[in-house]
Amino acid sequence: MNVLISRDPEELTVDEIIIPTVEAAAAKVSELYGLDNAELSVTLTDNEHIHVINREYRGVDRPTDVISFALNESDEPEIEDAEINILGDIIISLERAAEQAEEYGHSYRREIAFLTVHGLLHLLGYDHMEEDERLEMEEEQRIVMEALGISR
Repeated sequence: MNVLISRDPEELTVDEIIIPTVEAAAAKVSELYGLDNAELSVTLTDNEHIHVINREYRGVDRPTDVISFALNESDEPEIEDAEINILGDIIISLERAAEQAEEYGHSYRREIAFLTVHGLLHLLGYDHMEEDERLEMEEEQRIVMEALGISR
């Protein structure tokens, strides 16, 4: 899987463990779900920027941890025989990730990996709106995180 990582704002400070962690999590999902020819865009941001996106696109007026925009879920027709499967975009608030790591009592690295996996699973069609969907997605997250060797 090809992972394109950007920052918004561009001057956002990114800890040295973040990019390798995002890449490792994406690579593990790619391996487990057969996504060799896929492409993913990840934007690292702060609470201020993700708050605006959350309000504009989800109608929720607060910052959140991760937002996914799946390209394959649109009303546009699928491109037959495409060489690259462009999955979509994941936006991760590094600020919220740090807050949650502290709140949940695990490492910042673990939270970044989890949010990457969570966002990617959304791009693959998993959801957690209904109880059965939530349980299925939680199990998939557990499998990927265990395969990554990152525990709580």
